[in-house]
Amino acid sequence: MKKQHYLIVIACLVVFNIATIAYFQLRSDDQGESVASIGNEKISRQEWLNEMEARHGESVLKDLVDQKVIKQIAKKYKITVTDKEVERELLFVKTSSYVENLEENEEKLKEQIKLNLLLEEILTKDVAISNKELKNYYDDNQKQFYIPNSFQLAQIIVHTKKEAEQTIEELEQGSSFEVLAMEKSIDSLSASQGGNIGFVSEEEERVTPEVLMKIKKLSPGKWTGPHKTDEGYTIFLLKEKISEKKYSYSEVKNQIRRQLALEQMGAKLNADVFWNEAKVEWFYGNKEN
Repeated sequence: MKKQHYLIVIACLVVFNIATIAYFQLRSDDQGESVASIGNEKISRQEWLNEMEARHGESVLKDLVDQKVIKQIAKKYKITVTDKEVERELLFVKTSSYVENLEENEEKLKEQIKLNLLLEEILTKDVAISNKELKNYYDDNQKQFYIPNSFQLAQIIVHTKKEAEQTIEELEQGSSFEVLAMEKSIDSLSASQGGNIGFVSEEEERVTPEVLMKIKKLSPGKWTGPHKTDEGYTIFLLKEKISEKKYSYSEVKNQIRRQLALEQMGAKLNADVFWNEAKVEWFYGNKEN
């Protein structure tokens, strides 16, 4: 069962789709507008749009079509998913994989999760799995349905303690942690994300137990003092805290049914097989399912 891989794929796809779909929504009537200049030469908005459409147009349109196909077929067969199911999957995604700009993209991520759950339900609606098999799977894989105490963190790493203390002074005076991370942090990867390093749990080793104990005592939006690390001195900001959760068999029974049914069918998780049923016609011609 590659549930974690599946969740990571959702997260990656959602970031791409948010970026590309948002881009195409920027089209305006003024297609001659300049978007860049190089000396005396200009790049028009139309040139830019044409290039983006050539590179990403088909995949973005397919994503939009798939969304509507899933909703239409789900309505046809009266298939729904609950908000609790969506929230549970969201927690697993957030705590098991890195999602860029999570705060801005969370609603889009929830919508993508809901669509994926609907598609799973549609694909497996006629597959029966015995209660014994479902319970055995739960008993053998309980860790899969457990979320440890998890903390969404951002960090600023500087060379010296003096730099760290100066940074904390700026934070206390109201400076943005994200901006300071981009300006000061020597860890280029996290600095480019405003210091964000995603969620850290008690079961990981990215943060020492001593530092984690101090993070646990923080309220979201607060930061630690400087901590000496191999790289220099690190300041951690707590962005969000998720308490330990262990899901009961009854809570995840349907999730297990879908997982086992998809494995049994060997089905790929895509909406293509329903395009004919939904009578899809599109710009790129007939689609082979």
